[in-house]
Amino acid sequence: MAKPVADAEIDVDTSASLPQRVTAEIFGTFLLVGGVIGTALFSSPNTGLLGVALAVGLAVLAGAYAVGHISGGHFNPAVTLGAAASGRFAWKDTPYYIVGQIIGGALATTVLFVIASNGPSGMLAGFQADGFASNGYGDHSPGGFGLISVIVTEVVLTAVFLYVILGVTDRRSATGFAPLAIGLTLTLLHLVAIPVSNASFNPARSIATAIYGGGDALLQLWVFIVAPIVGALIAGFTYSALFDSKKSA
Repeated sequence: MAKPVADAEIDVDTSASLPQRVTAEIFGTFLLVGGVIGTALFSSPNTGLLGVALAVGLAVLAGAYAVGHISGGHFNPAVTLGAAASGRFAWKDTPYYIVGQIIGGALATTVLFVIASNGPSGMLAGFQADGFASNGYGDHSPGGFGLISVIVTEVVLTAVFLYVILGVTDRRSATGFAPLAIGLTLTLLHLVAIPVSNASFNPARSIATAIYGGGDALLQLWVFIVAPIVGALIAGFTYSALFDSKKSA
């Protein structure tokens, strides 16, 4: 997500058509979800929690530099809603972005499902038995954390993530470093949240894994749609009042 052209938007290319921008969001979300979930499924036995956290940061960084200049590089319905709440993105385009992000995430896990289905004997069954890297609470939390802990984690850390995004894309911030700051922040937040909720902050990511994660993942999915959106809206509606010197004055 690069420096905004103006204070009103998070670097959306106004010369690109809406279908082009939505396509960029599909691609970026595909890259993000495919990178983090692919690492969680195939590589985490060797790389551990740090490897998964680094994968999501690298995926966001690559996606932001690849297509962020076209669409703003949201790759996440919570980011889109938070940006709209802050006045930095058009509400009228929000549904199209969200649909594109959900499609991109679902395509990514579908590709991973196909790969696993042709992998070693029992691989796919094992992935599905473990929830296909879905988010969860209680027995489905990696660390056994309860619902309240998971909700607090997802709301607070998503809000922190949005504050960082809005800050590094602010008209006053240094140019050129936004994707790096956003990717590193997401890595940090995943290091905190993976043991708690398996780290969502992104409804598209949670929907994408729940599709193949089984009934329990689908039953608990509502938390990972609602909580990140609440956190993002809190940040979006309060950013200007808290951090914009013109508004404060």
